[in-house]
Amino acid sequence: MPENYSDIFIRDIMTKDVVIVKEDDSVEEIFKLFDKYHFNTYPVVDNDGELLGIIDQDIMLEIMMFHRIPRIKHSHIAAVRSLGESAGRIMIPHPVTISPDANLHDAADMMLKHHINRVCVVDDNKLVGIISKMDIINEVYQRKEVG
Repeated sequence: MPENYSDIFIRDIMTKDVVIVKEDDSVEEIFKLFDKYHFNTYPVVDNDGELLGIIDQDIMLEIMMFHRIPRIKHSHIAAVRSLGESAGRIMIPHPVTISPDANLHDAADMMLKHHINRVCVVDDNKLVGIISKMDIINEVYQRKEVG
């Protein structure tokens, strides 16, 4: 990005109305969520709104197809997830997060470094939003159009 976008803060461009998974949601409920909203990743939160982890399409596909994976390729985590009955049992714990006070450069660098498309925005351990690559692309494009 040749322009300086350090004055664009995550809190101003993030999605605040986030579709979440509760830690005790069943795997069946999570499948329904994937079917309804078509996002690739969902944050998992506890009853206080604290971010616990994420669930992505890879996890759901792994659960659905576990019996078809050759035994030699079974991992311990895949086996545990295949038996999990709730979000808390199948999620990826400790996801990459960013502060709402970080700027657009910080988010873009983090996404490129970790090869991820969305980052959970957390303030005081609470999920307050999500920022996606598309959010960043749209913001930069809109500023170029105005400028």
